[in-house]
Amino acid sequence: MSKHITQTLTAVALAAFSFSALAAEPIKIGVSGPFTGGSSSMGVSMRDGVRLAADEINKAGGVLGRQLLLVERDDEAKNERGVQIAQELINKEKVAATVGYINTGVALASQRFYQEAKIPVMNNVATGSLITQQFANQPENYIFRNAAHDSIQAPMIVEEAIARRGYKKVAILADSTNYGQLGRADLEKALDLKGVKAVTVEKFNIKDVDMTAQLLKAKEAGAEAILTYAIGPELAQIANGMTKLGWKVPMIGSWTLSMANFIDNAGPGGEGARMPQTFIQEPTTPKRQSFIINYLKTFNPKNARIDSPVSAAQGYDSIYLLAAAIKQAGGTEGPKVKAALEDLKAPVEGVVTTYNKPFTKTDHEAITANIPVFGEVKGQRVVYAYEADFKKASEVRVKDVNAKGALSQKK
Repeated sequence: MSKHITQTLTAVALAAFSFSALAAEPIKIGVSGPFTGGSSSMGVSMRDGVRLAADEINKAGGVLGRQLLLVERDDEAKNERGVQIAQELINKEKVAATVGYINTGVALASQRFYQEAKIPVMNNVATGSLITQQFANQPENYIFRNAAHDSIQAPMIVEEAIARRGYKKVAILADSTNYGQLGRADLEKALDLKGVKAVTVEKFNIKDVDMTAQLLKAKEAGAEAILTYAIGPELAQIANGMTKLGWKVPMIGSWTLSMANFIDNAGPGGEGARMPQTFIQEPTTPKRQSFIINYLKTFNPKNARIDSPVSAAQGYDSIYLLAAAIKQAGGTEGPKVKAALEDLKAPVEGVVTTYNKPFTKTDHEAITANIPVFGEVKGQRVVYAYEADFKKASEVRVKDVNAKGALSQKK
């Protein structure tokens, strides 16, 4: 064979290889959450749910013939760290999209960089009502969510305390973060709609270990229940503080009362706490059963209990939603993926729900008020609070834009 022909064939082979390598280049997805610190039971569970979904998708051939490559970063639940990570994932890693955000404050500080870069963000845990509305007044909004926002949860908490259980006097205890204070405001709005005013509204900081002063004010005001907006470690301090005072009233709060570091640190004092949940670790559908089995087998959590089942399930679903959008868009260009998310043609079967047209151009919330149910801490795990919900759990609750109960959100 002549040298010229050999060189030509080599060049063709190299070009073909380069083309195939380019075609098979992985799709980078950012994963930002707190994998250390007080929020880590949510962050790690979310990350592991994301890993599970990505692994399943990759084993099935990937998306558009390309593998998903997760680029994971620990934001430590710190706003400034979240901002650094967002810039790194956008500018250095060139991610096609990012999932995550556990903490409302981190989301609000960080996601503006994705908005500017026209890269979709799928908030899969953070629930602050403002998150998807942050850029709603702009022509294009790149911020999506598949978690039950606080405008859904707050009225549920109030309905449980006032209407279902008949308490007349409630206290609010909320942490000083964006999450706690935005949630506290939503609780007060929901109470106001019932013609009720909290007997006391108390605040505390992350890492506070003594809630005696706040609890004494609630006790002296005659509180019959405590409504909470905080995360696991501080919620456990509320339960433990009540135990020390010899005063026990029900805790009814946001979904974070299901966190392992509340349940484990509160011990018997946490029993009976109730909270809205989009997912409870029960094999109530084949999809949920498969997810639970695979999660426990892959990650082997303590006591066969997912640390934060809601975070894991929503993390898992967020990847399938993005994968469906990328497939429909035929590529990873941000504007096209965003447009696909806003008009998904095929339903996406998830763990939380089956997502049938979950988003539109003006509605970036996949979860409506009819989807969450109440969970209760019982025997060191979260179970269905109401037998009726458990009996109907095999019937998948799907998005209903006309569902009643949520506070109206500013557009």
